[in-house]
Amino acid sequence: QVQLVESGGGSVQAGGSLRLSCAASGFTYSSNSMAWFRQAPGKAREGVASIYTGDGNTVYVDSVKGRFTISQDNAKNTVYLQMNSLKPEDTAMYYCAAGHGAILSSDFDPSPRLAESNYNYWGQGTQVTVSS
Repeated sequence: QVQLVESGGGSVQAGGSLRLSCAASGFTYSSNSMAWFRQAPGKAREGVASIYTGDGNTVYVDSVKGRFTISQDNAKNTVYLQMNSLKPEDTAMYYCAAGHGAILSSDFDPSPRLAESNYNYWGQGTQVTVSS
């Protein structure tokens, strides 16, 4: 049984930092795709960052580039999302997701790696609230 358990959410003021964690179990962690998505009230869920566990290659949505960093600890089957310089518009429920294998994309269009349809397993989510 695949389980993705997120932790680390909370409330911070604008400019602050948080680190989310996602512990994965029940499937072969290596050589798969892991990602963070978020969903704000009244908005569609969007991909924030993705990492291929085989080589650590990462992609980000433009709105978080330079502020968020996705990383992994293969020994712990855990993916992290370090969020710095947080803004009120980052307020959302954040979800961890896992997909089988590598997700094909190009350097010019990494969007498939941030598409919900390419991920098979989802965590329950952790709330991030950023106040101004």
